[in-house]
Amino acid sequence: MIVQQLLAEFEHEVNNTRKLLQAVPEKDLQYKPAATSWTMGQLAQHIATIYYWYTGTFTKDVYDLAADPLERGSADDIKATLSLFENNVTLARNALKSITEEKLKDNWTMKAGERVILGPMPRGIVARGFLFNHIYHHRGEMIVYLRATGNKVPGMYGPTYEESRS
Repeated sequence: MIVQQLLAEFEHEVNNTRKLLQAVPEKDLQYKPAATSWTMGQLAQHIATIYYWYTGTFTKDVYDLAADPLERGSADDIKATLSLFENNVTLARNALKSITEEKLKDNWTMKAGERVILGPMPRGIVARGFLFNHIYHHRGEMIVYLRATGNKVPGMYGPTYEESRS
């Protein structure tokens, strides 16, 4: 039951993420709100990349980022980022469909070489916190970037504030 609920949420939220990434304009990919922030293009690419991590989360007990490099293309090319997103969503969907309720209880660890980044912790906790909620967090940042650059924000859970005012 939990896996089916995660899959249903995944499908719903993929559509919202797609709408948001499609709203990112090429002209503003270099925008960043502060010197320490990512550019809009880097943030979009990071959102697309998180979907790649579903495979490592759901198919491995120890996921080593250093042993699984991902060719992401240029963060200055929104079309490349959208393609990366679509490819990673397909991989993520397949990985999510392969998981069992029992495997969600197993401990999971993320490493970069010998350095532990996350875990060990139950895979189900990782799915909620590191995958799903991580995407939602960065989508919220992207909405701020879009508004700060005067771009239209797509409605994801009904009309946006701007749409409701017109």
